Amino acid sequence: MLSRQIAPRLREFETPFYLYDIALLRQTLESVVSESKKYDYKVHYAIKANYDDHLLAVIREYGLGIDCASGNELRKAVEAGFDPRGIVYAGVGKRDKELRYAIEQGIMAINCESIEELELVDLLAAEAGRVTDVALRINPDIDPKTNHCIDTGQADSKFGISYEEVLAHAEWIKSLSHISIVGIHLHIGSQIRELHVFENMCHKVNAIVANLEAQGFSFRFVDVGGGLGINYDVPENEPIPNFASLFSIVHTHLQVGGREVHFEFGRSIVGECGELITSVLFNKTTATGRKLVIVDASMTELIRPALYGSYHNIENVTSEAETREKYTVVGTACESTDVFDENVTLRTTRRGDLLSIKSAGAYGMSMASRYNLHDLPGAVYSDEL
Repeated sequence: MLSRQIAPRLREFETPFYLYDIALLRQTLESVVSESKKYDYKVHYAIKANYDDHLLAVIREYGLGIDCASGNELRKAVEAGFDPRGIVYAGVGKRDKELRYAIEQGIMAINCESIEELELVDLLAAEAGRVTDVALRINPDIDPKTNHCIDTGQADSKFGISYEEVLAHAEWIKSLSHISIVGIHLHIGSQIRELHVFENMCHKVNAIVANLEAQGFSFRFVDVGGGLGINYDVPENEPIPNFASLFSIVHTHLQVGGREVHFEFGRSIVGECGELITSVLFNKTTATGRKLVIVDASMTELIRPALYGSYHNIENVTSEAETREKYTVVGTACESTDVFDENVTLRTTRRGDLLSIKSAGAYGMSMASRYNLHDLPGAVYSDEL
């Protein structure tokens, strides 16, 4: 990873901070763009993963659309220069003012997630004197084989409209005169590493599209979501996710006629290009003999381990010790769950050493908080060093 290559330079910056490898980001974008073009697939970047201005400027260069999950994300995408016609807006709880803004911007589609939302969008579009493009976000009831905290496509999930409910309201939905149903949207979860799950998704999508078409719906596109996972365990072994295999699976199994096929990737685009760099403040040993390394980062900078029990590979990038020891790496927040790893082997670690918490480019800074009145972390970019 980049931090190991430039470790001496990292001491110039106040920790904690995010280090972004822009060269790796570009390589990842080149991969997803080239592989998707083989099948004329359309790719959107899920801006919730990381909305850093520098990263967005790079992503925009590669012609990706944007997938938003809030009104502020939508506004951020528009203000960052992304074409509204390539922006989709999902989310189970959109506010009226957010929907009005989306309607005014003429975005590609509002992904509606309930019957009441469809009714509201139709009403707000009528008030604006417009017909607004909408996609039906349908819950496909698929087990994504991932962390239960980040699955979104099982029957009892809060996300999407149940397929049965769409069928029951089909005639009423088609009667709404100020919305145009232009697509369907499905998303089964995040950090999916078992690619056969996408085969199951394709078969489910095929049936849903065919049945809704028989009900008189007409779709321009099918958005199959994203969810492709990254290698948190040994990121050096797979710095760029396997987009080629995912697209090949979808090409083989998805049968939706000549409709556009859209994907939305967040973690798989920016996850591996970011590291959280943190300084060791103290070492201490508990009464039970556990060796603690206390760093100046915490769950306020990277909440995933505390929130999901997620694993991030950690490395001491400045220690030159030949010996290694087992540690528990903890942060400064006043919470017992503020633990990055309870059993990590590092080079013998001392006060002032720099640790890299890897694969932190996604859902790191975008989920940061000021709990305990911590400062938000800074950012360092490889192309500015």
